[in-house]
Amino acid sequence: MNYGNIKECDIANGPGVRVSLFVSGCRHHCKGCFNAETWDFAYGSPFTEETMEALLEALRPDYIQGFTLLGGEPFEPENQQVLVNVLRRIRETYPGKNIWCYTGYLYDVDLIPGGKVFTDVTEEMLSYVDVLVDGPFVEAEKDLTLVFRGSRNQRILDLRQVRENG
Repeated sequence: MNYGNIKECDIANGPGVRVSLFVSGCRHHCKGCFNAETWDFAYGSPFTEETMEALLEALRPDYIQGFTLLGGEPFEPENQQVLVNVLRRIRETYPGKNIWCYTGYLYDVDLIPGGKVFTDVTEEMLSYVDVLVDGPFVEAEKDLTLVFRGSRNQRILDLRQVRENG
């Protein structure tokens, strides 16, 4: 898996100061995408063990509230195979930090058994995510007043609450 960028001091993609990983590869190709260069799975740099260690180090300071995973598209099946391990390591190392993830896929359609991008690791991946922002960016529904999402169709789902309520 490749990644396009790591932001070590991100305040735009979740609450507080965060570390964000922008993965490469996305099949949505949303019109008006702010990160279209990451559509290409070959864009950026290979994600290596050194990259993982750098992420963990960036997350170490107490002022870092959490980790955000976005792209590109984290839930492309090719990316899930690497990212499940990334999320597991972050959750094990920093259980008190929250994890947000952005996806253009729909939680209750595409990420369920039989869904478009459901794989053998999708449920485990989701088990580490506290908040999922789902749905494709729709330029016609773009709204700059929205917090932590780009268009009105996108949802902010508290997966902790979903898991607690079954």
